[in-house]
Amino acid sequence: MMSSLSQAGRVDAAAPSRGRFVNSGHGPSLHVIDIGHADYTAVIDPDTAFWSLVRKDQLASTFAGGSLLKAYREKAQTFAEEMHTLRFGLKPSAVYFNPTERCNLDCTYCYIPGAMRRGGEHMSAERLLDALARLKAHFDATVPEGLKPQIVFHGAEPMLNRDAVFAGIEAFDGQFRFGIQTNATLLDESAVEFLTAHNVAIGLSLDAATPAIANRTRKNWAGDGIFKHVIAAMERLRGYDAWSVIGTVTKVNLRHLVPLVEFLHGHEVPTTLLNVVRCTLPGAREVKPDDAEAAKYFLKALDRTYELYQETGRKLPVANFANILLAIIAPSARRLMCDISPCGGGRCFFALAPSGDCFPCSEFIGLEAFNGGNLFRDDLAAVLDSAPFRAVTGRRVEDIEPCSHCAIRHFCGSPCPAEAHEMNGGMDQVGAFCEFYEEQVRYALRLIADGRHEAFLWDGWDAGTETTFDLLLS
Repeated sequence: MMSSLSQAGRVDAAAPSRGRFVNSGHGPSLHVIDIGHADYTAVIDPDTAFWSLVRKDQLASTFAGGSLLKAYREKAQTFAEEMHTLRFGLKPSAVYFNPTERCNLDCTYCYIPGAMRRGGEHMSAERLLDALARLKAHFDATVPEGLKPQIVFHGAEPMLNRDAVFAGIEAFDGQFRFGIQTNATLLDESAVEFLTAHNVAIGLSLDAATPAIANRTRKNWAGDGIFKHVIAAMERLRGYDAWSVIGTVTKVNLRHLVPLVEFLHGHEVPTTLLNVVRCTLPGAREVKPDDAEAAKYFLKALDRTYELYQETGRKLPVANFANILLAIIAPSARRLMCDISPCGGGRCFFALAPSGDCFPCSEFIGLEAFNGGNLFRDDLAAVLDSAPFRAVTGRRVEDIEPCSHCAIRHFCGSPCPAEAHEMNGGMDQVGAFCEFYEEQVRYALRLIADGRHEAFLWDGWDAGTETTFDLLLS
């Protein structure tokens, strides 16, 4: 494990032993990166995601002495193989299952077209059970033994089709890891009792600590906000381990992120995500924040979570940032697959519409060009290898400018493909928030340099991992 500030290293889960790397004369392409730290700078190999933190006053001697390069060369092939497996060797084991197209809200930034949310179809209970049976048969044949596949009921608003969803959870209890992402308007006492009894992971959405801000972007079709419903659900879930709150970061709530994390911490939320808005559809672009402003206030919110941890001893991990940290210190332990190239869409998970149509990710629902086929009519293996899916799973950061020359390309992944395609015109284009991700990586490396990174990660994040490289530099 990482034992010193002045070190190079990374940790990977279940890293195998491999032979010695023989230098063929083609040395590593190491980039020296200013991370904004008083004493340390970062050295990164973009190809393998290898990194080192080196004291600024020792940078020249570190390279002149050769200890870093020699140690790196011995492990470079292992690093490259591990990164290749992470990027190209995984198979889908999760489904974002949309049991309905409908939603009782009209949120400003929703990626599902309004016509679908107003009058779309429900999946019947019979079809939902059939879908789960088909998914189980596929995963039984493709998912490694001991890994339980995951079904996340997603949307639109899955609780509008509550009876069918609950029937599926009950029928397949223990055969999938279930989750549900809900706007909380229909999450009453009986629903919470059922979901918690079946150990379902529950995600709520809340964008601010006050209704005046939260209700500006999250509201129903009549224009009324739902803040009070979310707070009621949070109180019902207090003490349950498997729940979280997602806040979507927009220019509307950007300056209110610090009060939001204080509010969530006070309500004992186990974990949160502060996801910058995805700009796939035009409505989301209207509330897109500026990169520099987004980074400024997002990092202030992260600072506040650290202060709250120091004050109370209780963490509030911001999961999307924690994933950036893990991308640096333990790439294969990361839990989310948005900040890697190719992203997880179609590769680690896919999305299922109520009709049975399959898309690489929920962001693509409503974009018919990315419909890969139908669960009820087509062979799922063929769907996952269809041209619409390959368009996403084949999107490599090496093929995108200027990402191909970027030192942190494997810590960021140039997200998001749906956003890049719809907003910027193609899969070979960047997403919307390059500078925002760059500043997160710099911040993460500063935390590692100061030995504060554990405060931003889940307890036990490193269970089952082993160190593949740990070099202490003098």
